[in-house]
Amino acid sequence: MSDDFDFKPDFDFEEFDEFEEFDVENASDVVMRTAVLQKNNMVALLCIKGANEGAAICRVDPREEHPSVQIYDDPAKAVEWFTKSLRTSKQNGWNVVYDGLPLQG
Repeated sequence: MSDDFDFKPDFDFEEFDEFEEFDVENASDVVMRTAVLQKNNMVALLCIKGANEGAAICRVDPREEHPSVQIYDDPAKAVEWFTKSLRTSKQNGWNVVYDGLPLQG
């Protein structure tokens, strides 16, 4: 019997281990933001997680085969890139349907 919920990705989730390395003991030092975008029948994600030491941006684009993660030593540069990317997406016809803290559950 086949399980309809048996998900077998064509990429390795370990590629995103670096994204999780930005955990810090003091949660007030962590900046996290998730944007969910919609265009036509597509949904995309743009996420940032940063601390004083650096930041990471994860982008999930339905037109790309795999998600991408970019690591930044300078958290201010990461926030600047995130903001520019979100602005460009809006100019290209994407609608922001959620922009805030990461969703849980």
